[in-house]
This record gives sequence, C-alpha cells and structure tokens, in this order.
Amino acid sequence: MVGKDNLRAEDLNLCFERLMMVAGSGNSEKGVNLKVGVITEWKDIPVELLMQILSLVDDQTVITASGVCRGWRDAIYFGLARLSLSWCSKNMNNLVLSLVPKFTKLQTLILRQDKPQLEDKAVETIAECCHELQILDLSKSFKLTDRSLYAIALGCRDLTKLNISGCSAFSDSALAYLASFCRKLKVLNLCGCVRAASDTALQAIGQYCNQLQSLNLGWCDNVGDVGVTTLAYGCPDLRIVDLCGCVRITDDSVIALANRCPHLRSLGLYYCKNITDRAMYSLAHSKVNNRISVKGGNDEDGLRTLNISQCTALTPSAVQAVCDSFPSLHTCSGRHSLIMSGCLNLTSVHCACAVHAHRAFTHFPHPAH
Repeated sequence: MVGKDNLRAEDLNLCFERLMMVAGSGNSEKGVNLKVGVITEWKDIPVELLMQILSLVDDQTVITASGVCRGWRDAIYFGLARLSLSWCSKNMNNLVLSLVPKFTKLQTLILRQDKPQLEDKAVETIAECCHELQILDLSKSFKLTDRSLYAIALGCRDLTKLNISGCSAFSDSALAYLASFCRKLKVLNLCGCVRAASDTALQAIGQYCNQLQSLNLGWCDNVGDVGVTTLAYGCPDLRIVDLCGCVRITDDSVIALANRCPHLRSLGLYYCKNITDRAMYSLAHSKVNNRISVKGGNDEDGLRTLNISQCTALTPSAVQAVCDSFPSLHTCSGRHSLIMSGCLNLTSVHCACAVHAHRAFTHFPHPAH
C-alpha cells in the first residue's frame, strides 16, 4: 500500500471525482475540454488528457491512479516521465523495488530523504529498469555503497543531472568509474561526498564529462588544486562551481577556473583560507580575456555570485577590483551577490550602485534648508 495511510475504495472514488472536476473546469490554454456525456467511465478518458490531469496532482495521487483500472495503469506506467518519492518517510526502499520496474519510461526520479532508507538493491533496480533516466536525486542516501554507483554507470548512461550529496560511503574509484560512462552529465552535486570527491575522481570527471556546467564540491576536504585545475581544462562550459569548505585549494584553482571557464557565473569559496589577492586579480582580469574569447559579450556576462566569506587573507583593493569588473556583483542591501561574511577588513568594498546610492544620499538637500 502506498503512503502513510491505507486508501479505501471510497477514497479512490472521491479522489478521482475531484480530478474530473479539475479537468472539467476547463483549461483552454492546454486544450482541456470534457463534454457531458462523452466520458462516462474512468477508462474512457483519453491517455493525453489523463496525463494532463495527473500533472496537476501530487505523486501519491499518481501512484494511486495507476491502480484504478488497466487502461490507466498502462497509460501511467508507459507515459509518466517524472516521479518523486521524497514524500515517503517510511519504506521508500520497498516502494522503489515495487514501483520502479513498472515505470520504465521515467526521465526524472527524485528520491531525496530526510532519514536514510535506500539500499543498493533499490538503486540497482533503477539502473536495470530506467535506461532513459536523465535526472536522478539520491541525496542523503547514507546507506548506499559503491555498488549503486557501478549500477548507475552501466544502466543510466543518459544522465544529465545527478545529486548524490551527503552520500559519504562512496569511494573516488567508484565515482571515477561512473564518470567514464555517464558522459552527458551537466549538473553534479557531490556536496559532503568526502571520500568520493578527490583529485583522482575530479581528474576522471574532467576527462570524460566535458559538458559539465554545474559542480558542487562543498565540504569535500580531499579536493586539491590538481583536481580543480583538471576540471577547469576539461570542462570549459562550467558555470557554477561551489568549492566551499575545500580547505586544500589555493589560488591556482581559482586562476585555472578564471582562465579556462569563460562562462563562469557563480563561484563559492567560503572558508577557503588559502585564497589570496592573486586569485581575485585573476578573476578581475578574466573579464577582459573572456570578452575577447566569447563573442557578443556584454556587461551582464561574467560572475554574478561570489562567496568569499571567511577568506581572511584578502585585501579590499583586490576584492574591489573583482567587484568593479563584474557589474552583476552587488554588495548593496537586498541584492547581495558578493558575499563577504567574516571578512571585517573588506567593509570598504562596495558595488557601483551602492556607491551611487551613497552619493545621492549625501547630495540630497537637508529638509531644514
């Protein structure tokens, strides 16, 4: 049985009467149009309309709907492209083992957990049955081992987005193996994967995952300059890189990203205490270089978010140079995208609009005059 409570037959009736009311209310933009007398039973609803109705409800209701009749079951099993089981606080592992073999056309599967439930067998079942999967979220799956990564590598080669944040049991060799097969990855979240995210694994990602655009390495303290530099050279389309808590990296990592990734928009360096002015000036100078290398560049190109909180070795002049180079970096109230918490020596750094606002305030005539 699905969910926390058992569902009775009358619950099903009430649930789908409401679905019919939603559909019957009409939606001209999406082409929903039920005529009285045409559809008399649930099985008569066209597949396209059924899937449109189900797109309006939660995933628990979708699973319940698959048990209404054979026609609905087949339509949902073969037509559903996205499924989230994150609502399941108990028995998610058994639910995956039961449902996934039926939903073979899934392209997105969200299995985010507050408490670890998933085991390797469930992920192996996903890999065996869902070969069209493109987005997979396994975050906080503390029970999973390398078996899961090996299975995903062999069965889900079309993945473009993978979230395994908090999966602390994975090794770097298993992650490197996955990278060699899942070469279409564009978004990869490794936050907290302290064993998996090493320079060895990042070298494999840089070698095989050349389409990567977003990478979260937060609190992966085994990551060093060798791995980040390899990434910068192998993944030139990187736009979002989070290195928060990567305490081993130095200026060399930032310089490589600045020079090799012209589309870089967001960079997290929180608590990277080895970062110095040399890295900041490299970022500032990269704006000039990237304008030359990227045709049609404008003032909105370049960094839009930079987190240098707790980078206490930086000086105001170097950070101001970065802020001046990228108009989208803001220190003004309500638009903070240059984050400098814990850097008391950087209080003099301001974006252009903050400076203009200050000048306007100081030139505003006093009411007494």
